[in-house]
Amino acid sequence: MDEQTTAPTAPPVAEQRAHSFTRHGVTIEDPYDWLYDKSYPEIDDADVLEYVKAENAWFEARMAPREALVEELFEEMRARIKEDDSSVPQKDGDWLYWSTFEEGAEYRKHWRRPVGAANDGSADVLILDENALAEGKGYFRLGSTSVSEDGNFLAYSFDDNGSERFTARIKDLRTGELLDDVIPETLSGLTWVANDTALVYGKANANWRVDNARLHRIGTPVEQDVELYREEDEGFRVGAGLSSNREWLVIGTGDNETSEVRFVSAADPTGEQVLVRPRQKGTEYSVDMKGDTLYIHTNDTHVNFRLASASIGAPGEWTEVLAGSDEFYLTDVDLFQGFMVTEGRLGGLDQVQIRRYENPGEAMPIAFPEASYTAGLSNNPEWDQDVLRLSYQSMVTPGTVFDYHLTDGRLETLKVQEIPSGYDRELYVTERLEIEARDGMMVPVSLVYRKDRPEGPGPLHLYAYGAYGYAVPPGFSTSRLSLVDRGFVYAIAHIRGGDDLGRNWYLQGKLMERVNTFTDFVDVARGLADRGYTEAGKISISGGSAGGELMGVVANTDPELWGAVVAHVPFVDVLNTMLNEELPLTPGEWPEWGNPITDKAAFDYIRSYSPYDNVTAQDYAPMLVTAGLNDPRVTYWEPAKWVARLRATKTDDNELLLKTNMGAGHGGKSGRFQSLYETAEEFAFILWQLGLED
Repeated sequence: MDEQTTAPTAPPVAEQRAHSFTRHGVTIEDPYDWLYDKSYPEIDDADVLEYVKAENAWFEARMAPREALVEELFEEMRARIKEDDSSVPQKDGDWLYWSTFEEGAEYRKHWRRPVGAANDGSADVLILDENALAEGKGYFRLGSTSVSEDGNFLAYSFDDNGSERFTARIKDLRTGELLDDVIPETLSGLTWVANDTALVYGKANANWRVDNARLHRIGTPVEQDVELYREEDEGFRVGAGLSSNREWLVIGTGDNETSEVRFVSAADPTGEQVLVRPRQKGTEYSVDMKGDTLYIHTNDTHVNFRLASASIGAPGEWTEVLAGSDEFYLTDVDLFQGFMVTEGRLGGLDQVQIRRYENPGEAMPIAFPEASYTAGLSNNPEWDQDVLRLSYQSMVTPGTVFDYHLTDGRLETLKVQEIPSGYDRELYVTERLEIEARDGMMVPVSLVYRKDRPEGPGPLHLYAYGAYGYAVPPGFSTSRLSLVDRGFVYAIAHIRGGDDLGRNWYLQGKLMERVNTFTDFVDVARGLADRGYTEAGKISISGGSAGGELMGVVANTDPELWGAVVAHVPFVDVLNTMLNEELPLTPGEWPEWGNPITDKAAFDYIRSYSPYDNVTAQDYAPMLVTAGLNDPRVTYWEPAKWVARLRATKTDDNELLLKTNMGAGHGGKSGRFQSLYETAEEFAFILWQLGLED
């Protein structure tokens, strides 16, 4: 075996190079700053690449003895997936649309057939084959797809390296031919306007920020595209789409706490735009239309949002339709010709309510069959309809597609996720608990485990995210069963930073209250141990991105609790990233984390918890860390620097592994089986570290 293929016998040790900076009178030493390739997004520094590859080699060497376990886990996970699967067809205009997976295929095929045609395959038309687009590529991700209203054209975008810079193409569905139009570096939806002769899209700028809405007319050079709107605030992002009745192009701009909306006729997108209401810091709103009336979903008078209306002629004069509520968190409003749908959460559980325009204060909630679940509107493209497509699942109920018939309030089951290797719901139980945090707040926790699980404290896997107001749904997972069937309790902690219990739940986990997110997680773990589900050292934990930041913090603060820590693309170099306004996302992130450039209090607070800045000489739990070399959201050097500092500082001999996907981005490998294999690696690591390999 030559030197290049010899497995390493020791982990790589990153060189420490003197680097420091001073901000607000505080000097920060950062000896691993060199791992940040300053030519990013090009990554060509030989030393950086050598270190990343050395960490990958160490990962492979340490996981090699677990290869059989990884394969076992992968095969049982794969056996739970129906390989030749199909979505439920949905009508849009003159066509029914659906997608399929074929056996062994990594990606989907997209189909349609005329409404009323025989369902025997004779009229089915393949409109897009992701497998063909992905052929020969190490990474592929389909972005936006949009069929023109007349059904003649399909616009779609794709990313083939994980950088989240998408290329848009247009296909003539009458001939099957691709048009010559190529729109590079998009990062947005694709919206048909001007009677299907043009597309509206957003182009990513040099820092991966969409600060524009542009109009591309079919058949014209992209250099001639018209800029419909440009945003000057570097922290705001721009998006565009059609109103539900497809009469208006709605252009929105905003950051994590403030928004502003304009609209213009979709038939004349270069016409005069109408501003609904000027931006006001801390006020968010979105807009949809019915006839001459605007419906505005906003938090201007209540933290849990309300619904207001206005005339198109006086869009800034808002009249209350539904008042904000301390109990009901109004998350979304969808308009249809004959009714509207309000979505939200009550006591942390999803609600879907039908309301009539003539009496919007009277809600007709759709009743679901379980006490704990996640549910919501699915794909409902048409303006005039009396049946709603819904999605539903729980921690013990596989994904289910319903049609809700408004005429008689009936839920019709169209599809239940099939698990080919078998699944007996009666073997499992789900619970929803509340555990008291150290400040007295009650934190919800969703659990699933087997009824025949042995008595006494056993292995438990705890997952959370806790940022951006994202509520982790208590949904179903086939891969999760590989832990649950081995005796694990699987728990989701609905910690502050998410909006599980309303908007205030989110606000209490951001900015200068961010630490609540971390202490909630630790307190849930301790509470589950106190209730006898588990004990210190038998708890594995995982989280990704901002959830990876959570992993980094609790690995520092409470290392004795964890038997294994898995941090996916973790946001762990928080202080340095928030100080670097040249990075793609930083300016837009200041409302979430604080701006340490201008605010000393924010600087001190972020520095107090930033995982990279708080690595100390102590014993750490075993850790598996992942990264993506092309990741524009959490740049590869954050986990690389963190692992390097951990290796040099920690006082234990526990496993510390870093795996960097060299051709992927924030979401890891693409393809349903490639990504499943990475989950198998994660679970194998957990079982190995908890002594449960056999």
